[in-house]
Amino acid sequence: MARKFLLAICASVCLLGAASTADAESVEWQTLSVAASAYNSVPAQTTSTNPALAAWGDRLKPGMNAIAVSRDLVRKGLTRGTRVKIEGLPGVYVVRDKMAARWRNKIDIYMGHDEAAARDWGVHHDIEIQYAENG
Repeated sequence: MARKFLLAICASVCLLGAASTADAESVEWQTLSVAASAYNSVPAQTTSTNPALAAWGDRLKPGMNAIAVSRDLVRKGLTRGTRVKIEGLPGVYVVRDKMAARWRNKIDIYMGHDEAAARDWGVHHDIEIQYAENG
């Protein structure tokens, strides 16, 4: 009995994995040119006494592929949880934070506590990103 239950769970997980992969492959990616800088979860770079706490309440942890977006990009569809591919960087990032209202057409790439890596990244103007609108 336990063996049948375990097989049923494994089959369900495999089917769910296949469905998510199919969903990810059928996503239409929108392209946008933005400025891109990098930031860290350290008090000097945030407005909070808890630098790991993002604007939407997400907890940022080193190693996460997370970004913050300017508020005008939120209005264009880059809302919390939106998946983003960034030119020149491997993997898919997730929108987890919002930038201060003064920024326009800009993303900020989360680099944990590695301030040297953030400085090395610097600011890239007119970098291409692709994003999959939530929906």
